[in-house]
Amino acid sequence: MGVMIEGRYQVEDPAPDTSAQGAYERARSTLRHWITPDGPFSPDPGRYHLFVAWNCPWAHRALLVRAVLGLQDVITTSVALPGRTDQGWVFEDEPLLGARSLHEVYARQSPPYTGRVTVPVLWDMHTEQIVSNESADIARMLCLAFDPQRRLVPAALVDEIDRWNGMIHTRINNGVYRAGFARTQTAYDDAVHDLFAALDAVDQHVAGHTTLTGETLTEADLRLFPTLARFDVAYHYAFKCNLARLSDYAHLWDYARALYALPGVADTVAFDIYKAGYFSPSELRNPLGIVPAGPRIDWSAPTRRTLRLP
Repeated sequence: MGVMIEGRYQVEDPAPDTSAQGAYERARSTLRHWITPDGPFSPDPGRYHLFVAWNCPWAHRALLVRAVLGLQDVITTSVALPGRTDQGWVFEDEPLLGARSLHEVYARQSPPYTGRVTVPVLWDMHTEQIVSNESADIARMLCLAFDPQRRLVPAALVDEIDRWNGMIHTRINNGVYRAGFARTQTAYDDAVHDLFAALDAVDQHVAGHTTLTGETLTEADLRLFPTLARFDVAYHYAFKCNLARLSDYAHLWDYARALYALPGVADTVAFDIYKAGYFSPSELRNPLGIVPAGPRIDWSAPTRRTLRLP
């Protein structure tokens, strides 16, 4: 993954992403401004632009909120081509700002940016700067700033949503990476067993509830979905998260398909791109770069639950 050093792009990131014990450690996002009614970043339709990639589960969070809330005409997007190059994420057709690669967007930041070149990026077209490159913040901003009814984060459920978000991020969203990027057997064992303990707990919970918070679709459900969408086609095999498949969970699998059936959600999903991305050539994980043919999964199969916005 490329990195910016004082506004200049470097192809190789010199910072290690594993601890001395071989455990994967995710880098923190550093550009974290907020859209608020008082500004300087105010919630003006047509003012903001998202740079995303289909492959990236963190960018998927933002795309999901945008789709479910029907913000496609309010927040525009540029979608990177599948697979990073030596220039990182690159774009094809008439990209915003004339930027053919994402690092050219980061290079416009003032003061000069130092850090990894990641998606999603929320760009302010008025002040020509990055509002945020933290996916959790972007998802929450879209929920609050562009939906006066706060349908995905109702005030009465904020604490419960945040508890779910914390567990989901640490043990599931990032848990698959802790397993897949582990560099020792101990680190892998710890990560994979913690991941499946969390999945087991969610499966038991949604056995008796329509959504994570009970009956109401919230941001927490959308924060979980990107990992579920990638699980059987990528994480199960490529990241050795193979104690079970998502489709082996009777309740979690039904819940995942109900999320997929929500209006606009299927349009944010690209299973073939996920598979090609996670099985791309990797010296450590897939040296030959062979992409498997399967699995065959029917995400459109009927579900026992129906999800909808309040």
